[in-house]
Amino acid sequence: MAQETGHITGTQDKDYNIIWFVEQCLSNALRLETYIEDAQRAGDDELADFFRRAQGESRKGAEQGKALLRSRLAG
Repeated sequence: MAQETGHITGTQDKDYNIIWFVEQCLSNALRLETYIEDAQRAGDDELADFFRRAQGESRKGAEQGKALLRSRLAG
């Protein structure tokens, strides 16, 4: 398998990796909302709180990734 470094996509792997990371964090935050709702319906507050904390970490990762990407695109 050829190594892609931006020759095909026009985006270097390291930049693509940041974009991918942000997308995955945001996707995870959305998915966790479903898990929170499922736990709440089941009356499992402990599990709902666990998923809320995980969702917060996913949001945090997305924000950090967006900030890093923003600074690199500006520079």
